[in-house]
Amino acid sequence: MSETPAPASPSAARGEADALLSVLERNRRTFAWKTSGLDQRGLGMTTAASSMTLGGLVKHVALVEADWLAVKLAGKEYGAPWNAVDFDADPDWEWRTGAVDSPEELHALWRDAVDRSRTLVAEVIEERGLDGPASFTWPDGRTPTVRLMLLDMIEEYARHTGHADLLREAVDGRVGEGAPADFTV
Repeated sequence: MSETPAPASPSAARGEADALLSVLERNRRTFAWKTSGLDQRGLGMTTAASSMTLGGLVKHVALVEADWLAVKLAGKEYGAPWNAVDFDADPDWEWRTGAVDSPEELHALWRDAVDRSRTLVAEVIEERGLDGPASFTWPDGRTPTVRLMLLDMIEEYARHTGHADLLREAVDGRVGEGAPADFTV
């Protein structure tokens, strides 16, 4: 007969949550550094055959913060500006408009989305724990855990920070794996 392991202690669960959130914050910070300090022209530049821009990436990641963490994880509304967009009519809206929005608008939108996500994620972890359910169910009937949602968000940032690496190097040559110690978001 096998024994069922005891549930993780709250301190162990908190340690895992802190670790996940730390990795997410490191990815957010590196993404912010890769997309910072450029004018509208720099944020709107493309490279190779791709139409992807740094401005589009900033706006897309802000949308993902709202979609994945506010709506699907926490069960909240999208909020502005997302709730006023008809994505069926314009599925690439954030990419298209992010390429022409001002740097100030883009970074403020992203910072606001991240601030909202931080608050909501902390509340969800406190209420449900990492093994608790997200606020949506996939079409096949499965509901992801809070942990899986955070891991997916980390992966989203990692993938798009890779895109930002290439785009930023093409714009002005900025390279590097992480933001310098004196960089502030």
